[in-house]
Amino acid sequence: MNATALALHLHHDILLGQPIVRRNVFRALAIAISLHLVSLGAYYLGVIQSRSEEDDAVTVRILKYTDLGPPPSLASVTTPQIAVSAAQVSRPTVGIPVPVPDAEVSPEATIPTQTEMSQITGPVTEQGAGAGGGGIQIEAPVVEEEMPDINAFIPVEKEPQVVRRVKPEYPEIARRAGIEGVVWVKILVDKEGKPRKAVVIKSEAGDVLNEAAVKAAMEFLFTPALMNQGPVSCWVVIPFRFQLKEVPRT
Repeated sequence: MNATALALHLHHDILLGQPIVRRNVFRALAIAISLHLVSLGAYYLGVIQSRSEEDDAVTVRILKYTDLGPPPSLASVTTPQIAVSAAQVSRPTVGIPVPVPDAEVSPEATIPTQTEMSQITGPVTEQGAGAGGGGIQIEAPVVEEEMPDINAFIPVEKEPQVVRRVKPEYPEIARRAGIEGVVWVKILVDKEGKPRKAVVIKSEAGDVLNEAAVKAAMEFLFTPALMNQGPVSCWVVIPFRFQLKEVPRT
């Protein structure tokens, strides 16, 4: 007889028995039910703990170095192939020619040839040596001549000589005022005998005659100065005399 059947049997006897017996039977029944529940709880608790321990358990396998075997050969290792897709290049598009009426076409319009275009756009340069003379064209750089300072000492073997002398124009305001005098102008003569710069270094008549003297000085021509059998740039001083008696009166 199990505990449930015993409890039912005792309950039946209690209902028919004395009050003391009935009270004791109830107590015994309550204790039996409690023990039954405690046993069931302990059983299920053990089942749950055993399952959790099985889940947490880690299997550790210890191997010896001799049990591992030789390492794999590098020659047998296959390199993974990476597929590279070429970028799709769109085909070039060509414009569709649009016909133009004959009335809009200028009969005088001509298309120059490659030879004509090269003659127009190509600069005059030095060509490389070759059988056909068709080397790469390189434009020769222009080197600016360094001009000496106005106070610099320049040794020369031969001074510049005047080739063309220009008489200055007498200023009208100076002629009416009766101003006369001498203006000394220092002229920078380059290697070709041409004036590059003119500076007034002394004037007897103030500034009224300076501009005319400088203008005439820049129109002079010289033979270049020589040094070591070669032309050099140097400064020369030219006096310009302004006299009213040499100017015809109108």
